[in-house]
Amino acid sequence: MRSALICLLLLVTLPAAAQIYKYTDANGNTAYSNQPPDGRPSQSIELPPLNSVESVRKPAPTTLPATTVQVPQTTYQTLALTGLPTEEALRANNGTFDVGVAIQPRLRPGDTLRLVLDGQPYGQPANVPRLQLVNVDRGEHSLAVEVLDSQQAVLQQSETVTFTVQRVHLP
Repeated sequence: MRSALICLLLLVTLPAAAQIYKYTDANGNTAYSNQPPDGRPSQSIELPPLNSVESVRKPAPTTLPATTVQVPQTTYQTLALTGLPTEEALRANNGTFDVGVAIQPRLRPGDTLRLVLDGQPYGQPANVPRLQLVNVDRGEHSLAVEVLDSQQAVLQQSETVTFTVQRVHLP
């Protein structure tokens, strides 16, 4: 049985143009080969044509003329910081606090959020709507959030919020 299975696999893997021979081996088992056996009677087997499927090629993308302007990716309808007081100082004794990000629709796969503190990128991009700031000095600051694409290019930025951090400094 095992030799018949091996022979069957041999039949499947041989090229379509190969000649196949069927014969009985010394143990009385039916065997198949692409070579006629020496000193044994064999029968030539005609194989039906192999099934083939033509691959469908997608047409090559057409290149845009140099004057064509690329349409920017759809922006988020809502992108804003939450959790920052506007009427009073933010009390953060060690300068560490969290801010939320309101974003609609949900953050798309591959896009990330990054804070902009006092006009400079702050921290590592993340894909969560809650971001932490650490050891921010006391005083007035500006903060915004950016949406970055997978290549770290800025897709969109929220309005900048101005706030004041109140810290207790011990002598």
